[in-house]
Amino acid sequence: METRIRVVSGDEKKDNLIYEEAKEILNNGGLVAFPTETVYGLGGDALDANASKKIYAAKGRPSDNPLIVHIADLDALYKLSVEVPEKALALAKKFWPGPMTMILKKSDIVPSATTGGLETVAIRMPSHKVANRLIAQSGVYIAAPSANTSGKPSPTRAEHVINDLSGKIDMIIQDDTVDIGLESSIIDLSEEIPTILRPGYITKKDFEEVIGEVRIDPAIVGEVKPGVKPKAPGMKYKHYAPNAEITIVEGDTKKVVDYINEEIKKADELGKKTAVMATDETKSCYGHEHVYVLGSREDELSIAKNLYKVLRDFDKDGIEVVYSESFDSADVGQAIMNRLIKAAGHKLVKVD
Repeated sequence: METRIRVVSGDEKKDNLIYEEAKEILNNGGLVAFPTETVYGLGGDALDANASKKIYAAKGRPSDNPLIVHIADLDALYKLSVEVPEKALALAKKFWPGPMTMILKKSDIVPSATTGGLETVAIRMPSHKVANRLIAQSGVYIAAPSANTSGKPSPTRAEHVINDLSGKIDMIIQDDTVDIGLESSIIDLSEEIPTILRPGYITKKDFEEVIGEVRIDPAIVGEVKPGVKPKAPGMKYKHYAPNAEITIVEGDTKKVVDYINEEIKKADELGKKTAVMATDETKSCYGHEHVYVLGSREDELSIAKNLYKVLRDFDKDGIEVVYSESFDSADVGQAIMNRLIKAAGHKLVKVD
């Protein structure tokens, strides 16, 4: 398959041709990758079971890992779900369009191929201008996980999508204005007490200011038990992982730095190509050739925005062993740690 790459230019006439071309692809069961404010998504018609199956095949994604349905207006909630609670409407009013996904009880029009066999559906209204226009102009609800090979770091640039999916999908819409860099916050509203299934830019505190009590699913910091079906993307399987073996080191800053320097030296002596993942505040503490800086601890969003790029750079640079500092588990830091722990396969060392 030849993958068409179309670059959004800002020229209305030319760009409209891109959206019309994408519309034709989506309405005929094909797949289109496109940018959102979080990461690039791989889209297909959410109500077409065969299109959803194509998404799983292109990504190499387990079929019990549900897809998120992207919408352009609130009316879609009542078509995709049989029960829209008041709390869902309150959150939609506050955070949509934006990086929030809600889990609701699905209606019969949503095929089980899209929901991973669950009786719930994940729904999001993106704020990115390309994503929003694509959904509205195509006339379909778009099922779209991240546009990467399953398990690998999510794509924040078109080149990441091209590397992973070129030749496997019909089209890539390129507009490298992805801003947040981490997937949407996911909140389950299908149960009595709302539960966060995946942390993101919108935090527990943000949710509780709107709807009151909110729980955090234990799988965010642990692992989903065997035999349990994940209700949201990213819960059950190893995700966001480069080829390198990652170890996260947690504790007092000086002890973390000392431990990482010692372990990196040991790995170097074994002939491994090693790297350190650090911040602006600590980069000078490592006497090592390969120190990858995520950003500043004073600006968690800078770290979030750079995380997947750095994880992909490890593969590009042939890094085999990585030692990473940990990050605070409050606010956006929780989302960063959630992704990093899954990228490391839950390999975390505490040095206190």
